Amino acid sequence: MQQFVVPQFIDVEGKIIGPITTRQFVIMLAGGGIIFLSFRFGDFTFFLATTVLVSFFVVLFAFIKVNSRPFHLFLINFLQTLFMRKMLRVWQREEFTVSLSSKITKGKEEVLSSRKKTVARTQLSELALIVDTGGVYKAEEETPFGII
Repeated sequence: MQQFVVPQFIDVEGKIIGPITTRQFVIMLAGGGIIFLSFRFGDFTFFLATTVLVSFFVVLFAFIKVNSRPFHLFLINFLQTLFMRKMLRVWQREEFTVSLSSKITKGKEEVLSSRKKTVARTQLSELALIVDTGGVYKAEEETPFGII
């Protein structure tokens, strides 16, 4: 039997500078670049407003975690739930029907007979027991599908 090394701690990001991960460093670098550009090409009030706003988003996206997941993944999941999925799901209970069809050959003509049977709840539980046990369980009476 071959032995394989199973990787562990695959959800831990690699650290590059002390406790800062690569993702956090890139986010801080981008935020610092935006702040530098606002300092270089804007007036002082624009620089202060940009610094406060960008610093908030840098801290939010780089260091805040929601349910031990990075904030950007939380935000993506939140927006998908909000915009792409239906808000109300209605379960419509329908009766389970099984359609059995078989070809009956008589001489040269083929007759296609089909019938519908309604499967009772006890029969369903018995079929489930047969499937779960891999056919070891034998039903006392014949099931609607002829499986015993």
